[in-house]
Amino acid sequence: MSTGSLARDAVNAVHVASGTRPPVVTDRRPLMGGHATLSLVGASQKSVDRAFALADRCEALWSRFLPHSDISRLNWAQGQPVEVDPLTIQLIEAMRGASDLTANDFDPTLLPAIIRSGYAASAVAPELMTVLPPSATAPGHLGLIETNGTTVRMPLGTTLDAGGIGKGLTADLVCELALAEGAWGIMAEVSGDIVVAGEAPDGAAWVLGVEDPFDTARHLGTVRIASGAIVTSSQLKRRFTTVDGQRHHLIDPVTGSSVVSDIQTVTVIAATGARAEALAKSGFIRDPEDFLAWLPQVGGAALLIDASGAQLTSTNWTDYA
Repeated sequence: MSTGSLARDAVNAVHVASGTRPPVVTDRRPLMGGHATLSLVGASQKSVDRAFALADRCEALWSRFLPHSDISRLNWAQGQPVEVDPLTIQLIEAMRGASDLTANDFDPTLLPAIIRSGYAASAVAPELMTVLPPSATAPGHLGLIETNGTTVRMPLGTTLDAGGIGKGLTADLVCELALAEGAWGIMAEVSGDIVVAGEAPDGAAWVLGVEDPFDTARHLGTVRIASGAIVTSSQLKRRFTTVDGQRHHLIDPVTGSSVVSDIQTVTVIAATGARAEALAKSGFIRDPEDFLAWLPQVGGAALLIDASGAQLTSTNWTDYA
């Protein structure tokens, strides 16, 4: 049994005996182009600080806007091997799994196309620009990336963008760390991606709001999740004006251009943040009815909102009401 499990059992025994619930420590800080909010049940502020330190480390390793990050060094390696952090190996494995899961609806090698869509500068720090070598092409060859321990060799021309899966995986890793260090439970929200694990404050489930994409000041409703993730991907955000007209950051891997879809937002519930992020991309690529029928088969549930504001849900969405 792990030290974290022993600590949780000890805290549990105390609160069961007294009929109380452990305190919740919450903090909010800038992260990954937005903010992160961490709420730890039965833990200290030091635990929160360590969790944020891990999240900051993920951003430093995976940001395409930082020239010395692992991702930037890989993108400029020109086919040469690069030594990276073990966390970056986890990211690459998550990318491979996401591509396989979605039959390549999710493709992290589309960074040159994302830049062409107008998303070269950081949304929060415009002075930070993504610059790629002339050899960069989209799509790249995810399946040909070689990993050996912590050494990575990418094919010439292939580049990676951590994007949404980086946020989801960061939230996953933060939750793992908090529980391993003895937290009773945790909610990790990273720029809109939410992962929950362990005990909720009420001992039952975390109650999470689903934002109205047309009025972000209100919620369309709430969901209850005991463990897992909920993410929302939107074509209403990260929009850019180019010489070819309006574009957004969600790229169709077949056309290499911004996805054309009546679906405005895709909200997915799944076992992990990384998995939910991957599945959300399919909600823009596939026919909505086909997507909603397929999703429960791979362990997901979804809410789609189209341009008229109509809500379309998978049959299992009500399981979380």
